[in-house]
Amino acid sequence: MTNGKRTDITLHVNGEEREVMIRPADTLLYVLRERLGLTGAKPGCLNGDCGACTVSLDGRPMKSCLMLAAECTDKTIVTVEGLEGTPIQQAFVRHFAFQCGYCTPGFIMNCHLLAETHPDADDETIREWLDSNICRCTGYKEIEQAVKSVLTKKSEI
Repeated sequence: MTNGKRTDITLHVNGEEREVMIRPADTLLYVLRERLGLTGAKPGCLNGDCGACTVSLDGRPMKSCLMLAAECTDKTIVTVEGLEGTPIQQAFVRHFAFQCGYCTPGFIMNCHLLAETHPDADDETIREWLDSNICRCTGYKEIEQAVKSVLTKKSEI
């Protein structure tokens, strides 16, 4: 339903259908944070460089600052809030794969999707996937260790 310049849409987020009123120019990041209260995805650069806003869109990593919410009505969206208790989240804690934590949700999303789509990823593939996210506080060694620990467990199953 259109109300002036605003439109009601339904988004499928973290396993739930959520109705939300948006403006045509609202990014997915803005709608997740400001309209739905899902603040895990972070506004960093707001131009797709840093990866702090990464979410899963139909099982693929998407920088939500680059996607219009209106484009997501027929998509499955998973935010870091939807990954509570997952192996990758636990691995980040176990391997101290964070410093200030601002970039961590984006890294967790990206690493989760890497493990889902490439469970036998080699070092080059891991580095390639990690290149899409930026951490200004620390090196990537602990993040790589966290990912590898999840990949190792998947390959043992």
